[in-house]
Amino acid sequence: MALLAVENLEVVYSRAITAVHGVSLSVPQGAIVAVLGTNGAGKSTTLRAISGFLGLDDARVTEGRIRFDGQDIANLPPHRTAAMGIALVPEREKVFPNLTVAENLAAVPSPRPRALMDTVHDLFPRLAGLGRRTAGLLSGGERQMLAIAAGLMGAPRLLMVDELSLGLSPIATAELADSLRRIRRELGLTILLVEQSAAVALSIADHGYVLENGRVVLEGSAERLRGHPDVQEFYLGGSAGGRRSYRDVKQYRRSRRWYG
Repeated sequence: MALLAVENLEVVYSRAITAVHGVSLSVPQGAIVAVLGTNGAGKSTTLRAISGFLGLDDARVTEGRIRFDGQDIANLPPHRTAAMGIALVPEREKVFPNLTVAENLAAVPSPRPRALMDTVHDLFPRLAGLGRRTAGLLSGGERQMLAIAAGLMGAPRLLMVDELSLGLSPIATAELADSLRRIRRELGLTILLVEQSAAVALSIADHGYVLENGRVVLEGSAERLRGHPDVQEFYLGGSAGGRRSYRDVKQYRRSRRWYG
C-alpha cells in the first residue's frame, strides 16, 4: 500500500488558471520517487498541494484526491499535514536567513529535539561546526543541507524536497544526493523529490514521473526511464545535438503516456 497516493489531481490558481491537470502518482513506503520536468511543468505545484501550502499562492485543489496513509489530505493547511508526518523542503525561502544554523534547527517543533539534533549532525557533520553561523551567510549547498536537516527535526514519515540541485555545483549536488540515499537507508524515510535534472533524480530514485504542462506524460522505474529514448533526448542530452527542450522540437516523438 502506498504511503502517498495522488489521484487525478487538479489545481487551480486564482479560481481561473489550471496548473495541474489530472496528475496521478504513487509513493510506496520507504521509496524514493522523483517528479521530473522543466520550469512550469507543475512539479512544485504538486508538492505544495500535497503539503498544503497552496493557500499562500491563492490556489486550491479543485478535483481529485490526495491520500496519505489512507487519509484524505487535500486542501488541509500546512500545520495539519506537518502533524501527520509530511515535511516539505521548499524551492524558495529554504531557511531563516537572519537566524543562526542552530536557531534554524531549534525553531522546528520536534518530538525528540536532542536525539534528532544528534541525527542531523551525524547526517550533515558540516552543520555541527556551523551552529553559530548566520544562515544567510551559508553557501547554497550548506543552506540546502540546513533546510533538509530542519525538515528532519520534525521526525517526518514523508520528506519532500523541491529542486535539490537548483543553483548548486555538481560536487554539492552529489553530496546532497548521497545524503538522501543515507536518510532513506538509515532512517527508513520515504522521499518524494522534485528535480529539473533528470540525471540527478534518476541516480537516486526508485521510480519516476515526467510532467509536462501539468500532466504526467511518462512513468516508470528509474532504470527504465533512463533508457527511454524521449528521456534521453529531452532530459539527459542523449540526442546528437546535445540536450534539448521538447519545446524546441516541432515533432516531439513520444507517447502521451508510457509505463515501465
